Amino acid sequence: MTTSSADLATLLVSCPDRKGLVASLAQTLYGHGANILDADQHTDPVAQMFFQRIRFDLSSLTTDRVALEAGVREVAGRFGMTWRLCWGHQRKRVAIFVSRHDHCLYDLLLRHRAGELDCELALVLSNHDDARAIAGQFGVPFHHLPIVPGDKAAQEDRAQALLDDAGVDTIVLARYMQVLSPAFVARWPSRIINIHHSFLPAFIGADPYRRAYQRGVKLVGATAHYITDELDEGPIIEQAVVRCSHRDTVEDLVRKGRDLEKVVLAAAVRWHLEDRVLAYAGKTVVFE
Repeated sequence: MTTSSADLATLLVSCPDRKGLVASLAQTLYGHGANILDADQHTDPVAQMFFQRIRFDLSSLTTDRVALEAGVREVAGRFGMTWRLCWGHQRKRVAIFVSRHDHCLYDLLLRHRAGELDCELALVLSNHDDARAIAGQFGVPFHHLPIVPGDKAAQEDRAQALLDDAGVDTIVLARYMQVLSPAFVARWPSRIINIHHSFLPAFIGADPYRRAYQRGVKLVGATAHYITDELDEGPIIEQAVVRCSHRDTVEDLVRKGRDLEKVVLAAAVRWHLEDRVLAYAGKTVVFE
């Protein structure tokens, strides 16, 4: 029998590694009547940290969700866990930020329409008006917030107000060619996903394909990562590369790279929506 998504929940935990973690979490869920469907765990032997993702069925609960959450909180307190409990009936609300390059925007909208991305698309926001027709084609509200020199903080304040009004909890930068301020980023820890058109840490910043061409590289890549206040230094979620040669022009590298950007960004967004990603110490654990 297929379990309804409304009856599913996912628990993500991280904490210093010690004995009894797996058993304690399993016993807590079992004690409330939850049926564990799958569990994945990882231990970082260098950092001595433990990570686990547990997906479980709520339909057989013998208590209620409030009591279950209280039970998880008690275990987390005993083991010093950082934890997140995600309910299947609460679909994430996503905002897509874009500038003039629209290939990643189109790809995300098409994948969402096809049912590949389980979320609600709350809005598309851009510092240019070019993508208005694209958003309209898919029935997603579009907001044009131009950036006036010396007025970037005000533009971000207007953006934040729109995000608050729409109940957004995840931002996807689909080739949004603006550097977000530390103050803005601080409001969205591990909830802003960016696609960078390079295999980071190589060629951070602007115009990486031209710089890759100048260096004569034999691979170009794309990197999806969480945004932090350090440019292109956030925890990496997914990466991919494609071979190139001395015959490739800058335009060839851009064309090859754009294909990668779409696939890499979509994968990172999907894993985030499915609560498969835990960020720590400048990197991530991505559960299969």
